[in-house]
Amino acid sequence: MLSRTADHLFWLSRYMERAENTARMLDVNYQTSLLPQSPAAAEQGWRSLLSISELTGPYQARWGEIEAERVKHFMVSDERNPSSILSCLREARENARAVRGTLTTEVWETTNQTWLEFKRMIADGLLKQDPAALCEWVKFRSHLSRGVTVGTMLQDEAFNFLRIGSFLERADNTARLLDVKFHALDAAAEPSGPGARDFYHWSAVLRSVSAFEVYRKVYSNVITPDKVAELLILRPDMPRSLAHCMARLLSNLKRVANNQSAETLRLAGRINADLEHASIDEILQPGLHVFLSQFLDRVGKLGVGISRDFLNPSV
Repeated sequence: MLSRTADHLFWLSRYMERAENTARMLDVNYQTSLLPQSPAAAEQGWRSLLSISELTGPYQARWGEIEAERVKHFMVSDERNPSSILSCLREARENARAVRGTLTTEVWETTNQTWLEFKRMIADGLLKQDPAALCEWVKFRSHLSRGVTVGTMLQDEAFNFLRIGSFLERADNTARLLDVKFHALDAAAEPSGPGARDFYHWSAVLRSVSAFEVYRKVYSNVITPDKVAELLILRPDMPRSLAHCMARLLSNLKRVANNQSAETLRLAGRINADLEHASIDEILQPGLHVFLSQFLDRVGKLGVGISRDFLNPSV
């Protein structure tokens, strides 16, 4: 496959996944903001949202103080924010258009219609009228796009690059979400003991990755930070966990391996193996932030390797 085609497919899926992830976090933070809380707590929620996406600096450079309406606009419909939902859906559509002949009609039409409908809803003021409905719609369209891709695409190299992009972006987002939400915990303290975050906080974390019901089914007891971390890091049967994402990424990466991708495959294999054989106690002992920082660094290097070996082979 031509490297430029692989590049468009890879970024098509990454941008669609990023739009969904942003919608998930926005929806949960908006719902949480409706609960009784102090102004400081409300501001911290919106600040955390920017921090997860590493957008605190760009936001403050433009807007200064953290305000809910400004954050929502910045994260959803700001054309100058390359990570806003608007920008992500536009880029997903442009990448799909560039490889229109590689995609099935269903995949192209779903991506194109998502972009057109989103623009219309923003123009109609849905973000101000009902942010939750807008976020739910974005999540639904991402699910539809993913389902259409799996259900209609030939499972060849094009399909593999689409999946690689999705799982790389998802792993990165889950790790960032966990890192920000756990940052206030003392690594030396028992995560499930007194002083742990309250039920609503951890419920929001789980709901942001559609894991609330899954947690109840797996653990059947009160929500605790250590169990949340275990579910979202080590459970291979949890669709948005780090273990699941890396296993699927490695599987697809093997199918497109070439003569110069051995080091990238080795790195992906090491990350996957480390997750397969880790225990949550081992991860929490030195501190979750340390583990997640290392994971994000390794995933970043993996993305560079994928780009070098497949997308921009001349680099």
